[in-house]
Amino acid sequence: MTTTQPRPDTGPPGTDADEKATLLAFLDYVREAVAAKAEGLAERAARAPGVASGTSLLGLVRHLTAAERYWFVWAFEGAGDAPPDLGMTVGEAESAKDVLAGYRAAVRRSNEIVGRCDDLGRSCVRPAGQAGAIRSLRWVLVHMIEETARHAGHADILREQADGAVGR
Repeated sequence: MTTTQPRPDTGPPGTDADEKATLLAFLDYVREAVAAKAEGLAERAARAPGVASGTSLLGLVRHLTAAERYWFVWAFEGAGDAPPDLGMTVGEAESAKDVLAGYRAAVRRSNEIVGRCDDLGRSCVRPAGQAGAIRSLRWVLVHMIEETARHAGHADILREQADGAVGR
């Protein structure tokens, strides 16, 4: 796989709709920023740790995939017995294409769950997070915007280190 420049940034969403639509638009915007940074990068470079902690672009995507499943599927919806592993380890058998496809599938499922909920004040089924607290869907959406945006910034730096690509 050859390295290609990430797509140009489209800028933040222009929507000023209802609360749920606005929160989802911003979450989708930062989700796409992360995916765009991981796309078009040679497999080896996408797996390479960019910092001493061992974080790689694919590791970030893998972590965010698990975070989507953890907050929307496991905590909010209550599906599954055990919480997803939030680690950043990508298996040797997993390709960059597979990791990105898994992320996009997790995002679709999360959006479907949010779409079915008519009250952002509705509580998660399970306590979750470091505080072990029951959170509202509103809190989960804002947290996922924060979490994903934070890692989008990390992805910007890792991509620039990998092949010099800057911007989105």
